[in-house]
Amino acid sequence: MMIYEPAEDSYLLEKYVQRLAFGRVLDVGTGSGIQALAALKNHDVGEVVAVDINPEAVSHLKDKIRLDHIRKINAVQSDLFENVSGKFNTIIFNPPYLPQDNGLEDPAVYGGRKGWEISERFFKEVSKCLAPEGKIFFLFSTLTNKNKIEEFVRDNLLEFKELDRQKISFETLYVYEISKTDLLRELEAKLLEDIHFFSKGKRGMIYTAVQDRSQLIKTHFPSKKDLVKVAIKVKREDSEAINRIQNETNWLKILNSHGIGPKLLFSNSNYLVYRFVEGRFILDWIKDHSKAEIKGVIAEIFEQCYKLDNLGVNKEELHHPLKHILITSENRSIMIDFERCSKTIRPKNVTQFIEFICRIQTELDNKGFKISINELRGLAEEYKDTLNPRIIKDVLSKI
Repeated sequence: MMIYEPAEDSYLLEKYVQRLAFGRVLDVGTGSGIQALAALKNHDVGEVVAVDINPEAVSHLKDKIRLDHIRKINAVQSDLFENVSGKFNTIIFNPPYLPQDNGLEDPAVYGGRKGWEISERFFKEVSKCLAPEGKIFFLFSTLTNKNKIEEFVRDNLLEFKELDRQKISFETLYVYEISKTDLLRELEAKLLEDIHFFSKGKRGMIYTAVQDRSQLIKTHFPSKKDLVKVAIKVKREDSEAINRIQNETNWLKILNSHGIGPKLLFSNSNYLVYRFVEGRFILDWIKDHSKAEIKGVIAEIFEQCYKLDNLGVNKEELHHPLKHILITSENRSIMIDFERCSKTIRPKNVTQFIEFICRIQTELDNKGFKISINELRGLAEEYKDTLNPRIIKDVLSKI
């Protein structure tokens, strides 16, 4: 593997590293070592760790350190953060950013098939090594896809500001200063680790994380059971929905006591954190399970719907709950997304779910069910005026 020789991108980044690096510094993909050595010129820098996947680059830098008697620097072979430990105040990365050419492989210049894959990995992993108030100095090119880079930053709860840009030949170089958002710092302070983007809904962004519960109860004997996977729901910045996070939090507190919804762990006005539900969306699950299993799950969902009706609560969206009901590997149903939940004198959870059963008649027929839509809708009309649980038994007998 070749060692990447300093070029325009290196010199542009070097200017800011020499001036702004501080504390404990990590230079990722060090190559010739230009950024690591630039950081050492700043009196605010106490230590530099320079890493590269290329053993020749690491060996070359080690020789230079030894021959020139350079102090406070250590060179380590590592694929990004693989062999790195501890937190750093400054992290530097001038990634390989060219899109992969067919038949050519050179990790010093190619960032993946589209040019941004290594950068994507970097942003997914960097937080575990970045101190709460730390800074990342990151260089990239328009050849990499600027929108993608900014998407990776935001999706990992980081924020950026542009320090510089420079037009050269057929590309523009950018230097970004990147740091943790207040939200990320707050979540990590609550012992959440490995926080990653999971999905985007109409009103919220979902992240996953791991919480070490042993640290919360101060046990001296942690085990794998103490590591709990959680989901974090954060309001989307572009959403016009108001107070949805607080509304869902309030209802989960109530409904959890009735065995409904994912277990709420903690929250504030900007986010809520609950146990992650490992499961499949209901329609996907139905396709791979037997008639008896499906009927058991449907009965369980109706039981939850009746509890909601009895509490005078509308969950909403149960007539089309394709992404609102998850089925676990133990064939347990868990409703999610209570942001539109509200108190009402005319609850309609059971009737909405009956309508859903009618809408998926074809899928149920494929599993051996023979349902009459007219009969089910007739029972729904009867139920909505009385909320009589006997009618639910009649519905199940017709499925």
